[in-house]
Formats: sequence, structure tokens, C-alpha cells
Amino acid sequence: MKVLREVGITVFIAVVVFVVLQLNVQSYTVEGSSMMPNIQSREYIMANKASYRSSEPQRGQVIIFDPPFESPRPFIKRVIGLPGETVEIRDGRVYVNDQPLEEPDTIPYPTYEMAPVEIPENEYFVLGDNRNSSRDSSDGWTVPGDNIIGKAWFTYWPPPEWGLVRHYDYP
Repeated sequence: MKVLREVGITVFIAVVVFVVLQLNVQSYTVEGSSMMPNIQSREYIMANKASYRSSEPQRGQVIIFDPPFESPRPFIKRVIGLPGETVEIRDGRVYVNDQPLEEPDTIPYPTYEMAPVEIPENEYFVLGDNRNSSRDSSDGWTVPGDNIIGKAWFTYWPPPEWGLVRHYDYP
């Protein structure tokens, strides 16, 4: 009887840990080059699904989300524009509310132009770090807040790439 009780407790604890993890983290496999050079194709990333339960996404954070159109998989992009802001791409720079975004040297300048777009309430404008090779909000769509799965947290595969995902604090 004692053995059955201990097995039951162990199984119960395992189920509780499993449920807590499923509610708070999710694995994601990056497909494509849209986030290069910061995130490579075929990297495995953990997303923190609990991060936006008490706060909103911020500019510079990398998020995993379901795109607002039919897609077989979630997308991973960097938040650039917040609800109510205006984003424009001109002269090789990204502008938010008519102010140029000061981006790290690892992000290439866009070689395309995009007319000003006002971000709707509870939606986000996202861009891939590989600005010139990314299916993102520069194609005319934004991400509804309800479509956001979570904040990219850390890369766990392949082992040489293990580490925290780089989020930027744009001024």
C-alpha cells in the first residue's frame, strides 16, 4: 500500500509540473532567415507564455505569435510599433512617430520604403531582424494582441547557440 501511495504522489507531482509548464512555456522551432543574424533557422527557442498576462509587449522584444492570416506555423519577429503609434520606413531607416529608430549594427538597413501606418488599438507592428528578407508588418498587416503566444525567452538548440534571446531597449 505504501508503494502505491508513493507512486501516486509521484505521478500527481509530475502531472502538476507538466500542467504548470504547459501553461507558462512553449517550444518553438525557427524556420527561415527572417530573424538573422540574431536568430538562425532551425534554432529551438522557448517562449514565456506568462510574460504578457500582466504586462504588454514592449518595443524591441522578440515575440512568437500566430500571424493574422492562414499559416501552418507561428511566426517570430521583433516588436517595433505599439498600439496608436505610426510606423514608416524611408531612406533606409525605420521611423516610429516620425522619430528614427536607433537600431543595433546587427540589424541591416531596409532597402525598401513603406508609407506611414497607424497601429490599431491592441495591435503591434513587427519586423524581422533581417529587414530585407522577412514576411512581416511591412507587408501591410499588424499582430492582434490576442495572437501573441509569448515572449521569446532562450535558445536551447543547437548547443553552441544556447542562451537568452536578445531583446533591445529602444529609446
